[in-house]
Amino acid sequence: MTESLTGRMLLSHNFDLQEEIVPKLTREQFSEVFEEGLGSRDNVACQAIEHPHWIVEVRFDSDRISPEEVGQLCATVLWEKRQTQKSPDRPFPHILILAGCKTTPASSPSPTALQPGEWGVDVVETPDAEIFLQALGWEAAIAGKAPDAVFKVERR
Repeated sequence: MTESLTGRMLLSHNFDLQEEIVPKLTREQFSEVFEEGLGSRDNVACQAIEHPHWIVEVRFDSDRISPEEVGQLCATVLWEKRQTQKSPDRPFPHILILAGCKTTPASSPSPTALQPGEWGVDVVETPDAEIFLQALGWEAAIAGKAPDAVFKVERR
């Protein structure tokens, strides 16, 4: 099965919330969310990785599922987990999947480094997606990039 998993996506976590809304996840807990949530899916596999920025490696069959579909799965898995953890008297956080395909050489020879043609994904939890994206300068950041080299998934 791993031979067919030709797509690779690395996930990082940006927790932009107060812990009263949902608890902050450790690297291990963040990895477990995706390992458990994606583990039973066909054409997708994931594991925790040791890297200063990236936390989870997601491999997928790029002939059967697109990177954006994998991003949607990731948003759904985290959203479902957070449904069980949310404080009932607090608004539900917005989840963003902000992805870009690496087009420059790898910054490190490490096997956990993002390689050209692979997807770097920032998994964001925030109280307001629009405010977060404006502060990040998302539109300016993606301007000039090929439309098939970036994507954004929002889950509220």
